[in-house]
Amino acid sequence: MPKNQRPKPAESPTLIAHADYFDIVRAADGAPVSPEPVLLFLHGVGTGDQDDAWRGALDRSLREVGYPGLDGIHVLAPKYPNALRGVDDKMDVPELTIRVPTGQAAKTNRLEFQRRQGAVEIRMVRHDAGTGWAGPEGAAAAALKAPAFVQAKNYLSHAHIRAFVLNRILERLPEAGRLVIVGHSLGSVIAADLVRRLPPRLEVVGMVTIGSPLPSTSFDIGGIRKALKEPPTNLGWWVNFWNIADPVTTHRGLSSVLPWIVDHRVRTHVGLGVHAATTYLSDRNVATAIGFGLHGSTSRELVVAETGLEIPLDYAETIALVALRAAHLTSTKLSGERQARFATALRQVQATTVDRIAQRNADEGRTMPSAIAALRVDLTDPGSVAPEPRRIHHLSKEDAVVMLTSLVATNVIRPFEIDVPDEVRREVFEDLTVEMGLGRQFGRDVVSAAEEASRALTGSNINWVKWVALGVGAAAVAATGGLAAAAAPAGLAGAAAITSALAAFGPGGMVGGLLTAGALVSAGSGGLAIGLANPTTSADTVEAVVAAQLTAEILRFRQKLDADPTVWADLIETSTEVRREQARLTVISDEGSPLLKDLDVKLEVTDRALRHLSARGLDPNGDPDLIPTEDASGSGLAQSGLLHRAADAFRTVDIDGDGIPDRPRAAVAIDEARAALRSRTYDLLRRRRAEGGPEGGTETDRPDQT
Repeated sequence: MPKNQRPKPAESPTLIAHADYFDIVRAADGAPVSPEPVLLFLHGVGTGDQDDAWRGALDRSLREVGYPGLDGIHVLAPKYPNALRGVDDKMDVPELTIRVPTGQAAKTNRLEFQRRQGAVEIRMVRHDAGTGWAGPEGAAAAALKAPAFVQAKNYLSHAHIRAFVLNRILERLPEAGRLVIVGHSLGSVIAADLVRRLPPRLEVVGMVTIGSPLPSTSFDIGGIRKALKEPPTNLGWWVNFWNIADPVTTHRGLSSVLPWIVDHRVRTHVGLGVHAATTYLSDRNVATAIGFGLHGSTSRELVVAETGLEIPLDYAETIALVALRAAHLTSTKLSGERQARFATALRQVQATTVDRIAQRNADEGRTMPSAIAALRVDLTDPGSVAPEPRRIHHLSKEDAVVMLTSLVATNVIRPFEIDVPDEVRREVFEDLTVEMGLGRQFGRDVVSAAEEASRALTGSNINWVKWVALGVGAAAVAATGGLAAAAAPAGLAGAAAITSALAAFGPGGMVGGLLTAGALVSAGSGGLAIGLANPTTSADTVEAVVAAQLTAEILRFRQKLDADPTVWADLIETSTEVRREQARLTVISDEGSPLLKDLDVKLEVTDRALRHLSARGLDPNGDPDLIPTEDASGSGLAQSGLLHRAADAFRTVDIDGDGIPDRPRAAVAIDEARAALRSRTYDLLRRRRAEGGPEGGTETDRPDQT
C-alpha cells in the first residue's frame, strides 16, 4: 500500500442522507451506523495528555450546563507527541478532498454557514475578537525557537512530519458520518489543516478551537488563511475561544484573520495553567458549544413560549409590526439568491426586534401583546423560520402618513443592506395599505410622494440608498437636541411616549430607526432646526430629514388630508438657522471650505422644499415674502423676504470702506453700543465728581479700564 494512502475499513458505509446533513449512514451489510457524532480531540505540544485529563474536565462541565456528559459518545483522541519530535517515514501530505466554492455557490455556502453559526452563537456570550497586543508576531516567532515549542516548529517546517500526523489522524476516522472536532493549541492548527482533507461523506457538525495560535502569521501553514477565506462546505460551524491571559493566543481571536469565525473570550486568573486544555474545557461556554455539537439543545432550553394577551399595541409595537409585515411582503416578492439572503436577514432582525420589545416590556411591567409574542424566532434552531406577522387593520390615514413616510425612508433589515427593486417596493406598499384598509392608492401615493420629493430637492429620480440614510443620520440629529419636544403622530403617542420609547430602544436598530424617523418627520420644535444647522450634521442627513418631511406633506396633499403647519415652520426655521451659522463661519473660514459648501447644500435643500410646498399651495398664509426665490442670474438663492431680514444682522459689513467685508453687522453694532455705553458712563462719573460726589473717585474709575 502506498505510504500516503489511507487503509480502507473492513466495512465501507454508504451514505443515504440528504445533501445538507449526513444524519444516517449504513454499512455494506445494510446495518445502520449510529447517527450520533464522533468527538475528535486534537492535542497540542507536550506529552499528548496520555491520561486524558481533558476528558474528565469536559465531562464535568458538560453536566454542569445540562448535557449528559460524554457517556455513550464515541471519542477519538489520537496521540502523536513522538511524531511531532521527528519521524523517519516519508509520505505526502494528504490531498484536499473539499473544494473551495466559487461564484454563486460561495455566496450560498456562506449564507447557509452563517445560519448554522448563528444557532450556536446565540447560546454564547457576546462575540469578542480582542484587540491583540504590541509585537505579537515577533513574540510568536521567538517562541517557536524555544525548546518547549520544537514540536510546533517541526509541524510547521517539515512536510513529512505534518503528513505523518495528518495521516495518523485520518486512519482513525470513519469514512462517513458526523464529527465534532475540538482542537487545543497546536491541535487547532492541525484541525484547520485537516478539515479540508476529510472524507467527503464525513460531515463536521461543528469545530471548537481553544488556545489557538492561528492569529499569528507564523502559523499560516500552507497558506491556510487564504485557503480558508470562505467556510469549507463540509463544516457546520466554528467557534474559537481565547483567553487574554494566554500568551499563545496573542490576546486576540481567529476572526482577526478569518472574519467568518465567531470568537469568545474565556476569563480566568493568570497562572501557570492558563493555557491548559483542562482550563479551557472547564469553561461553561466552551462546554455549551461542544455539547450543542454533540447533543443539540438541552432540555432546559426548551421553554414554553410566551403567548401574550390580546391587548392594544403601543406606538413602538405598532411600528415594529408594520415594518416586519412590510419586510415579509418584500421577501415573498424577491427570488433566487437575493430572496435567500433577505429571508436570512429578516429572520435575525425579527428575532432581535421581538427580544428587545420583550425586554422593554419586562422592564416597564407591560404585558407582551399576543401579536408580538407570536413573532418569536428560535435562532438556536438553524432550520427555524420567522413567523409571518398578522395584518394591521386599525390605523387611520392621519396615523399612517407619518408611519409609512418613516417606513419608506428606513432600511427595515438594518444592519443588513440588500437592494430592493423599485417595482417590488411599490407593490409592497400597495399590498400593505390594502391590508390596512387604506386602499391601494394610498400605497402608490406613499412611494410617489417620496419620488416627487426627491425630484423637488435634487432634480433627479430618487436615490433609495441615500434616502434610507435617515435611519442612520437621524441618530446624530437626535443627539443635538429637539427630539424630546417633537410632536409624535396624532392618535398613537404623545411626545413623552415617543421619548420614552427612544430611551428604551435607542436610535439604532429597526425599531429605534423608525421611532427616530417618525419623530423627525413630525417634529415641530426649534431644537430640530438647530440640530440640522449644526456643522456636525451632514448635508446628506439634512436632505434625508427634509425629504421625509416634504414627502409627508405631499402625501397629505395627494390624500386630501389637512396639512401639518409645523413642517413649514420647521423648514423656515432650519433655513434661518443655517444662514446664521453660515454668516458666523464665513468671516473666519477659508473661502470654499467643505464646511461652507455643506451649508450651501443645506440651504439649497430647505429652500427648494419651501418653494415646492408654495407651488403646491401648502404655505400656511400664502405670503410670497416668506418664500426664498432664485436670483436673477439663476446661479444661487436670493436671500429675500423674512429669511433675508432674519439673517441680515449676521451678514458681514465693510467697516473701513476698502471694499473687503470685515465683520458681521451684529458684531459691529454690539461693539458700537459697548463704546457708547462706556463713554456715557464715564461722563456720568465725571459729572458726579464735579458736583461733589463720593470721595475716592480717580481716573481708574473709567469703565474702559476696569
